[in-house]
Amino acid sequence: MQRTIDINCDLGEGCGNDAELMGLISSANIACGFHAGDEDTMARTVELAIENAVAIGAHPSYADGENFGRTEMFLAQNEVFDLVAQQIFTLRRICDVAGAELHHVKPHGALYNQAAKDRNLAAAIAKAVNEVDEGLTLYGLSGSYLISEAAAVGLKTASEVFADRTYQNDGTLTPRSRPDALITDADESVSQVFQMIEEQSVTTTSGKTVPLRAETICLHGDGEHAISFASKIHAALREQGFEVRAI
Repeated sequence: MQRTIDINCDLGEGCGNDAELMGLISSANIACGFHAGDEDTMARTVELAIENAVAIGAHPSYADGENFGRTEMFLAQNEVFDLVAQQIFTLRRICDVAGAELHHVKPHGALYNQAAKDRNLAAAIAKAVNEVDEGLTLYGLSGSYLISEAAAVGLKTASEVFADRTYQNDGTLTPRSRPDALITDADESVSQVFQMIEEQSVTTTSGKTVPLRAETICLHGDGEHAISFASKIHAALREQGFEVRAI
């Protein structure tokens, strides 16, 4: 039986490479206007996804356009619920107009990273997703509270790993403030991808091997090497008999 893996990418963020990336991925996380994009951008990105048969996901964030959604915030759970639900509803309305189905939700930036380690924040996000549509899948960092809290309310989940980021010993991503946060060599990225999906583990910046569950691979669309990484990873997976397909 052919092995399958999902490649997801954050798009609609104004980076100018969405059309090229869309042909190399299976799931698109579309910015919902709070950290990047607007309704026009969202509509155009949805159309690109339809043309390429790519699963459409909402990519909600804190209201932090100035810092691309990467500034930590500490909001009440009801505030988090409202901002996440609002962004999902907006993209779903755009999908309805285009005749497309909303498939998943993946939080962005600081919201994602904080929720991975904060049970209450993760619970607020999961409840918002479930309230909008209990059939949506929540994408979250493998082994994190995003996964466990989504499962707790009955949502489908996708355990996410990263092709272009390094890891810490607790299984979290290396903070972007550190010089070793990003993987900049395509071969190193491919090697990490295959370790994660075939061995279900990753080697951290300190050399420790930690277990994880790899169901979807993330590539950042705003990365300097996004196109070359996506091309090389997609080709390597196909060569090894993987079908790149949405969850």
